Amino acid sequence: MAETARAAAILVTGTDTGVGKTWVSVGLLRALGRAGVRARGLKPVASGAESTPEGLQNEDALALMAAASAAPLPYAAINPYCYAPPIAPHLAAAAAGRPVAPAVLAAAVEQARRDCELLLIEGAGGWRVPLAADYGFPELARDAGADVLLVVGLRLGCINHARLSAEAIQRDGLRLLGWVGNPIEPDMPALAGNLATLEALLPVPCLGVLPAGPDDAAFDALAAALTARRGAAT
Repeated sequence: MAETARAAAILVTGTDTGVGKTWVSVGLLRALGRAGVRARGLKPVASGAESTPEGLQNEDALALMAAASAAPLPYAAINPYCYAPPIAPHLAAAAAGRPVAPAVLAAAVEQARRDCELLLIEGAGGWRVPLAADYGFPELARDAGADVLLVVGLRLGCINHARLSAEAIQRDGLRLLGWVGNPIEPDMPALAGNLATLEALLPVPCLGVLPAGPDDAAFDALAAALTARRGAAT
């Protein structure tokens, strides 16, 4: 019997916390499902969770589960490390006395990529947020063999944050596929000028600029651009 191909993985990171990583990941998962791609999302580490009869659960992880087009997995498989306080993951882990173990995350990635064609791994905070001693998203992406998609929160300061993030991702030896603009401040002054500057200065192409509200067509276009970019970069 032929061995099933290992699903590709993309780590979705952002220029900061609150820039729309979950919004983009969920929209992409739904668009991929509409395109007939079996896709799944993984939230390896989440801080900020509610107590439920099934234990602590994070709303971002639940949204990823609901948007998947691949066969469902248990909550713990999608979000192996879940902490209650909405603080930096390594601080939440220390407070809970449950440190993040890289081997556990590696196993979670491999389980989540089974029986699907594409795995989206959603980060927490930005690229340089630590998860454990000498371990963060660069190491996680490297261990998973994942490419990287950068979500740029379009607000004052985004040029600096986006350039520093892109430089760090590439310096860490990861393949940055592209970036997507998310208008978290729709009335941002000089939005068009900021976008033009980002397009000129970032080392990878813009794969899409999302509208302020739900728009299936925009996410379908983003998914198509991401798929094409992956193929071109292979």
